[in-house]
Amino acid sequence: MPFSNRKPWGLRWRSSVWFITTAVGFGITTDLLVYSIIIPVLPFQLERLSYVRVSSLTGWLLCAYSGGLVLSTIPIAMYSERSSARRVPLILGLFALISAQVMFMEAPNYAVMAIARVLQGISSSVIWIVGLALLCDTTPEKNVGKQLGIAMTGLSVGLLVGSPVGGALFTHFGFRAPFIFGEICAVVDLLLRLLIIERDVAIKWGYDPSDATGAMMMETADASSTPDIQLSSTPTAHVQGSTDTETNEVEEPIVPDKSNLPNTRKLSIARKSIIDSALVRRPTPLLSVIIKLSQSPRALVALTMSFVYGQVLFNITKASVHHWHRLVQSMQEPSLPLHLQSLWKFNSDQVGLAYLAAVVPALISSPLAGYYVDRVGSDYITSICLLLALPWWIVLTLRHSLPLFLFALAAQCFFVSGVVAPVTTELASVSRKMAGVGYAHIYGAFNLAFGIGTAVGPVIGGQIYARARHGWTALCCITSALIVICVTLAFCYTGADPLLAKFLRHYYPIDSIRKNPDEESSDRDNSSQLHITNAA
Repeated sequence: MPFSNRKPWGLRWRSSVWFITTAVGFGITTDLLVYSIIIPVLPFQLERLSYVRVSSLTGWLLCAYSGGLVLSTIPIAMYSERSSARRVPLILGLFALISAQVMFMEAPNYAVMAIARVLQGISSSVIWIVGLALLCDTTPEKNVGKQLGIAMTGLSVGLLVGSPVGGALFTHFGFRAPFIFGEICAVVDLLLRLLIIERDVAIKWGYDPSDATGAMMMETADASSTPDIQLSSTPTAHVQGSTDTETNEVEEPIVPDKSNLPNTRKLSIARKSIIDSALVRRPTPLLSVIIKLSQSPRALVALTMSFVYGQVLFNITKASVHHWHRLVQSMQEPSLPLHLQSLWKFNSDQVGLAYLAAVVPALISSPLAGYYVDRVGSDYITSICLLLALPWWIVLTLRHSLPLFLFALAAQCFFVSGVVAPVTTELASVSRKMAGVGYAHIYGAFNLAFGIGTAVGPVIGGQIYARARHGWTALCCITSALIVICVTLAFCYTGADPLLAKFLRHYYPIDSIRKNPDEESSDRDNSSQLHITNAA
């Protein structure tokens, strides 16, 4: 990123952890809102354009979105790690989203609609990959879970608001109204992204937003006119950093001679002489990234849970939205609305209220889980949330009490949604401990797994519900089995020191049961870094 000799206005708040969290969270909200706000109007617009088999065509438009998201994930992740600034792809992604909205609103035929949905999927990949990577770049490691949990509430808010607002705007103001509302939200999102100052730029001006004592660094002579330290010009030395599979050449900054510098600048340069590895992005070949991720049990388990979460969440939420707006015969045939309709004679409005019961708890569970992840670890929170979600899927098979069914629906959504914060925090931890794999790489893999899950989940759920004799019971049993698998994997592999290893050390205290090598390596790195800092 080109560096200006003039200090940016609002440096502290524009680069602060909370502003970055707000911008990323609002970006996720906008993404899900734009996705869901047009669902109520699609069939009517297709009918206006004289198309037949409207439900089927609507389903393919939703698949076009997923296709754009999945296909663009790898290029966006690789570009973000090669680029010197994450803000650039974030802004380009918003322009793509606004263009897609206008294109869809004025689309003269189905082909243009499909292209617009693909563009929306590409824009979605940007916020989920680059946005989460930017948040992890800025947030101190000890607070990553809390900030990710807060940002992830945007997922629930977008799904909760999108379809009801879209339907109301369409009813009162016509076809273009939902798109205009989405464009307004996208413009606000664009303004937030334009205001972002990345951490590496802030550090050059002597302020580290991830450091609680960063304000001390601002006490430098003439700080308003010249940058405190130029990271881009810091001399580097080559050292060898080894991994399990290969030896990588890693650039480490050399601490400059501070003997002739003022005390305040001595402090600043000493503090920043060791640059956060997340800010020094080095291009890594795609094949190397894939190999490293495939050899990490922690990464594979977290990505598996991302896939399962996409299936479970969207099998409920998408189905409810589709039925709420009478798309029950689409390719993604819903299960929950049909179950409510057949058993308790629910109409579309009542299904909508049940949908609210399923989504609203996630507004609380995601930040709450993130808060506790930073205090007790992702291993405990992941396992607890999955275990507590399991019995409610069994309760959902009961047919005798509607209040119990709705409570179980809300409870399972609360605990299942609580898995997102620890999973994304776990992926950030894996990235920090894996040489050559950046945050964009790891969240690209997360986006891929989540995107595939959201695409195939409703399709599989609809087919099972339609063909099985007791379709709803079969779905609940399959979901319960997936959760059992995830609990087992989380118990064995989640965290640098998984619960299984802790259990074995507690009951079988022998030397052969040790902590994960990643954690031992991290402890050594932290000790050596502390020693260098104290020496400086």
